[in-house]
Amino acid sequence: MKITRLSYRAFILISAATFLFGCAHPSVPVTEGGRQKPLRPAAAADEDTANFKGASESPDTLATEPVSSSQTDQADQADQAEKNGSTAKKDAGDDDQEPLDTALELTETAQEYWKDGDMDHAIESLDQAYALILTVPGNNSKLSQQKDDLRFMISKRIMELYASRQVAVKGNHDAIPMVVNDHVQREIQSFQTVERDFFLEAYKRSGRYRDAMVKALKAAGLPEELSWLPLIESGFKVRALSRSRAFGLWQFIPSTGYKYGLKRNAWIDERLDPKKSTAAAIEYFKELHQMFGDWATVLAAYNCGEGSVARVIRDSKIDYLDNFWDFYQRLPRETARYFPRFLAVLAIVKDPAKYGFTLDQPDQPLSYETCTVERPVHLKSVAEKLNVELEDLTQLNPELRRDATPDMPFLLRVPPGKRELLTAVLGKLPKWTPPKVEYVIHRVRRGETLSLIALRYRTSIQRILQTNNIRSKRLLRVGQRLKIPTRSTT
Repeated sequence: MKITRLSYRAFILISAATFLFGCAHPSVPVTEGGRQKPLRPAAAADEDTANFKGASESPDTLATEPVSSSQTDQADQADQAEKNGSTAKKDAGDDDQEPLDTALELTETAQEYWKDGDMDHAIESLDQAYALILTVPGNNSKLSQQKDDLRFMISKRIMELYASRQVAVKGNHDAIPMVVNDHVQREIQSFQTVERDFFLEAYKRSGRYRDAMVKALKAAGLPEELSWLPLIESGFKVRALSRSRAFGLWQFIPSTGYKYGLKRNAWIDERLDPKKSTAAAIEYFKELHQMFGDWATVLAAYNCGEGSVARVIRDSKIDYLDNFWDFYQRLPRETARYFPRFLAVLAIVKDPAKYGFTLDQPDQPLSYETCTVERPVHLKSVAEKLNVELEDLTQLNPELRRDATPDMPFLLRVPPGKRELLTAVLGKLPKWTPPKVEYVIHRVRRGETLSLIALRYRTSIQRILQTNNIRSKRLLRVGQRLKIPTRSTT
């Protein structure tokens, strides 16, 4: 392939990223029968209007005054000149519209090639479509919107084509390239030493959830290696909470979780539901892969946000797919370690002996039955009736923020063999009413500690930690807003 064509396509990819992250275009003008409806030239519309007006005048009105033959000839010549001018304008408009119509057809043809798996012809069709747009004069204001819309559509198609060359939509589950360079080797050494216990414990916990994750990833056509991502995200702790308020196995912040369908209210937080959060992560991966086209950049965007990664790519002014590790070091420090850490995990689990690990048998997958509960009941009451440990129920239902079912139908998970018993005693369980809590908002100032804040508001440190989902007193920071429970009545 010639260098000029590569440069051209690089320009189109950058343009697409600019369109996707920097601005919003209206949709392509309404189409009819798969083709864009051409704009009607103003001259033609004026001519029709004139004809309509002429036809509407009565014969009597037209014949009220005599007209000489010379006047008639002059009028005929003027009419003919006007018609010729209108026709010329109309032809010019048609000439400019025709390349745009053809470009739209080529774009649709590229889509068909793509569906058939013929990438080369798809890209060639888009090249031809873009070349046709360039033949339309820039001074034609009536067609400028169509040109912009087609440019955006072609750029978007090219981004999707290049993304689809690496995405595993047809069962290729080895799309993540295994590299063990200096960056990855440093992370392996960290797992071998200071993080060894963390790695071994997280690996053991992975058995509870990975089988279901692998099954869901394969069904979506994504690499099953992504099922190891929670090891570096949360250590496979379902209630893991980060400093940025990311929660759960896949570490969703509230806004991203909401975007991908994870509900959060006073009763539940579906970011903690292993099944639902895995489905949300899969949708997020798909969207990111369409944007960037390679898994290394996708995982960087998963960690620090697609906008941050897009800005680094734009400012770097390099082909980041060919210079990935140079580009990667321009990302925030935590993100710059993210993909190497992930590759280090893959290297160890694929060949633990090579890196000095003996991996114990992972925990067994969680097994359960489900029963619909229509009203609020506390899990402690359920555990007593079923003769099971409360911890077992909370582990099966981590999304319940109050350890109680919400005031709406909820599919409660119970240990195997307990569904029929729960159904039989459900009507006898006491309805649980949450306590009414009053809060004040406190902004942390320099020098303040949780003990001082608790003393000031006559509450306990533990209640402040629980109310704000803070795992450690050391996570307190200046400027942080805390909800302080001041009084509670049942």
